[in-house]
Amino acid sequence: MKDKNKKYLNRALWIVFLAPIVLLILALIIVGSFTKIPSFKELENPESNLATELISSDGEIINTYHIENRVFVRYEDLSPYLLDAVLSTEDVRFYNHTGIDFKSLIRVGVKSLLLGNTSSGGGGSTITQQLAKTLFPRDTSRINFPGGSKIKLIKNKFREWITAVKLERNYTKDEILTMYLNVIFFGSNAYGIKSAANTFFDKEPWELNIQESASLVGMVNKPTRFNPVLHYENSIKRRNHVLRQMAKYDFISEQVCDSILNLPIDLHYEVQDHNSGLAPYFRDMIRRVMNEHKPKKKNYYFGDDYRRDLKLWEEDALYGWLNKNLKPDGTKYNLDRDGLKIYTTINSKMQKYAEEAVEEHLGTQLQKDFFTDMAEKENKPFAVDVAEEQTEVLMAQARKWSDRYYRLNLAGADTIEIKAAFEKQYEMRVFSWNKAGYIDTIMSPNDSIRYYKSFLRAAFIAMEAHTGNVLAYVGGPNYRYFKYDNASQSKRQVGSTIKPFLYTLAMQEGCSPCDEVMNVPQTFIVGDTTWTPQSTDRAEWMGRIVTLKWGLTHSSNNISAYLMKRFGPKAMVEMCRKMGISSYLPAVPSLCVGPADIRVQEMVSAINTFPSQGVHVEPVFISKITDKQGNVISHFASRQHEAISAKTAYLMVNLMENVVNHGTGGRLRWKYGFKGEIAGKTGTTNNQADGWFIGYTPKFTAGVWVGAEDRQIHFESLHFGSGSNMALPIWALFYKKVIEDGSLGISPEDKFMAPPGIKMNLDCTVVPPPKEGETEVKKPRKDNLEETYF
Repeated sequence: MKDKNKKYLNRALWIVFLAPIVLLILALIIVGSFTKIPSFKELENPESNLATELISSDGEIINTYHIENRVFVRYEDLSPYLLDAVLSTEDVRFYNHTGIDFKSLIRVGVKSLLLGNTSSGGGGSTITQQLAKTLFPRDTSRINFPGGSKIKLIKNKFREWITAVKLERNYTKDEILTMYLNVIFFGSNAYGIKSAANTFFDKEPWELNIQESASLVGMVNKPTRFNPVLHYENSIKRRNHVLRQMAKYDFISEQVCDSILNLPIDLHYEVQDHNSGLAPYFRDMIRRVMNEHKPKKKNYYFGDDYRRDLKLWEEDALYGWLNKNLKPDGTKYNLDRDGLKIYTTINSKMQKYAEEAVEEHLGTQLQKDFFTDMAEKENKPFAVDVAEEQTEVLMAQARKWSDRYYRLNLAGADTIEIKAAFEKQYEMRVFSWNKAGYIDTIMSPNDSIRYYKSFLRAAFIAMEAHTGNVLAYVGGPNYRYFKYDNASQSKRQVGSTIKPFLYTLAMQEGCSPCDEVMNVPQTFIVGDTTWTPQSTDRAEWMGRIVTLKWGLTHSSNNISAYLMKRFGPKAMVEMCRKMGISSYLPAVPSLCVGPADIRVQEMVSAINTFPSQGVHVEPVFISKITDKQGNVISHFASRQHEAISAKTAYLMVNLMENVVNHGTGGRLRWKYGFKGEIAGKTGTTNNQADGWFIGYTPKFTAGVWVGAEDRQIHFESLHFGSGSNMALPIWALFYKKVIEDGSLGISPEDKFMAPPGIKMNLDCTVVPPPKEGETEVKKPRKDNLEETYF
């Protein structure tokens, strides 16, 4: 009898022992049969939103496109302190289990279910399970029957277990740990460890020290509650908990732990959103260009613009790239999700120097001068000669373009209600050039429109002379508050910066910089009207014999008009086209003084023809694009053609060097003290609405435009509103930073090279006007031009 009872007891014990295992296996089979479990193919390619990276030519990530700002890093690029912090806090037996830590599950079950202790240290989820839950989210649909939520919870847990086991069988431990750190959310729009390290400490993952690693790992549990920016004290406590865990499991010593516990969290916090990072205008320009569709003529006002875009569609591989290139499965690439790597031509140092130069000139000097200039204006910021009717047209247009107007109009508000809404006072944060970058104030939307219109805008592009590689790109003063890209979207009048193209035509037709011209006004008969360009020359130079070099050096309208009369508007337009100007150009005599609206990008590209020895090189922004596995999808090469002869280009270099040495670009010498060979041209439009400077050295060309949003907002005096005061200083500050850097291959020792077979003596200095009482005027020396052929 005893043996029989013993037999029953043994059977019962085995049933008690095996029943949970059998039930678990049955449950897993049932869940596996009726629940979608990720396949091995899906595990190989988990659908996580990977940011597309814009990578500089010197290997820096300058910006990203993203929905979730997540960039993958390799295991080798993770700080060892970070790995230790994760293991000690989240899963200390990670390297000893196969995805499910049964010991931890038993601990949780005993403490939580039997002892009722709900704060026993977590739910027993391994790092692999947490990765499974992140990559393949739980079913969150509602179940409308008693106990349904518990059944769904059990089903989700089993699903995570199966997925975790699959992950363990498909990847190494190091790969799983790397994936985990790359996908988890840290708060503040930081997805993955790279974004988190950048956001909170301005570091890369491999640079994190012990306390920084502990702080970030501590945030994973509750990203908001343990965010050091939002809840500093909570974050300190949580960080110290992680440090004690590291000491408990011998990842660090007790002495090291104690020495860190009282240290503060040293934050360098900046949210990595779409408004932050290096080159934000460049990032948006690339997205805009890559998203372009094949142009339709009906959508264009000017035929020149349509032909330009059609040519780009047919010849430029980057233009419309997302609509020309498909994935292997036939779907379109998504910049925000597909984790592409876009290798740009931007140099991260030069981009930084360009942004700093714009901020330094506008923020510390020019804007202050402009505020002073408009202080006494009754209709500020509009100029004194702008009629009220025109002001109201501009204000009405700005209101209609605003988000507030769009929302009110969509809600059905009438004209009176919209007008009242724009006159009401609101609390708002607005841009400022102060240290914080903003001020909190109370003003009406109408006043805020006027306030923003009062800020001067700027654009800057620098490109490598012979390759066309764009080295730096700035579209405005501050991307967060001024989204419009003035570098490639905006067209503004170019003023005297158009004159080099007219002089190029003259040089190409056989003229020389030392050719003599009588400096007198020129009159054009256009139909039934006549037009005489206003002279910009000092009175003592009027009626004198001068050279073409003198004419460009002093930006003389008389000499430009003389050349226009000699060669004609159509020939000038054709020359501009050869050199890369694609915007609409009116073939009229007044073109010689620059009334045409042209993009900064076009002007820089066209002027760059001179240092590139007559070859026009289209700007190159991207060198290659790879997919997330590193496979090259596209290569990009420069498009170039011979626009003018090398001899003509060299003559123009000589002419434009004189502008810097003795003319309107002279500030580069007498104020900034630059040595070496520099050529350039300033430009100022009517009423000082636009200020330009485009300058080049033997190795790079850079162009600057400065002006307000509306042409009716400008300096009242030429002293402040000239291109030499508004735009040239930005070029100078940029160049100063570049040559002081010393590592960029650009030096004042660089020389413009004369074309093979040509020797030139272009010393044709014009003798100054005679002093009072003198009558003799010496003629300028003629150039000695000699050509030899080898």
